[in-house]
Amino acid sequence: MKLAPSLLACDFTRLGEELRTIEEADWAHVDVMDGQFVPNISFGLPILAAARRASGLYMDVHLMIESPERYLRDFAEAGADGLTVHVESTRHIHRAVQMIHELGKHAGVTLNPGTPLEAVRPVLGDVDTVLVMSVNPGFGGQKFLSGSLERVRTLRRWLDELGSEAVLQVDGGVSAANAHALAEAGATCLVAGSAVFRADGGAAGLERLRTSLTGVPQT
Repeated sequence: MKLAPSLLACDFTRLGEELRTIEEADWAHVDVMDGQFVPNISFGLPILAAARRASGLYMDVHLMIESPERYLRDFAEAGADGLTVHVESTRHIHRAVQMIHELGKHAGVTLNPGTPLEAVRPVLGDVDTVLVMSVNPGFGGQKFLSGSLERVRTLRRWLDELGSEAVLQVDGGVSAANAHALAEAGATCLVAGSAVFRADGGAAGLERLRTSLTGVPQT
């Protein structure tokens, strides 16, 4: 199981220090919001570039923006290792995935909780990551939507039927209380923000998540 602390929940004034507290994580998750596709605005290219300079962690960039194709190269050059786009944000999801691969990056696809899973099915065989949003995107600290477990199970089945080795990621309301259930449902990467950074620090929060996953194979 990969763990990907979400930088949206960290103290931006101490970005370098916060990244050092999660150096034992697998990925760092970077939420980019434009105030259009989602109601919030978060950080963009300069913060990603700063995070890249401060850390050797895999930078997992989640683009919650309209027409993401316009900015894929910019985010790739700023330090992204993986770029995930929403099926709702582009008319041409296959083209977006192809563009990400042409930039030499891992391509991910995601969808909002209210969007039927069938929307991502045509592109499942082409991506490296499939992200299940377990809250409505736009703000951190939201409550986990219980129906997300069944969405994870369904996507796990579809990926297995394809023989895909894509990472099945879950983002939103993830904590030590539900991490094991998500692993049992078939998730292979968990994004957690508040559960990692907002208690007693990144390292301790990360360890709590790891402990809750005792018995789950590490990937």
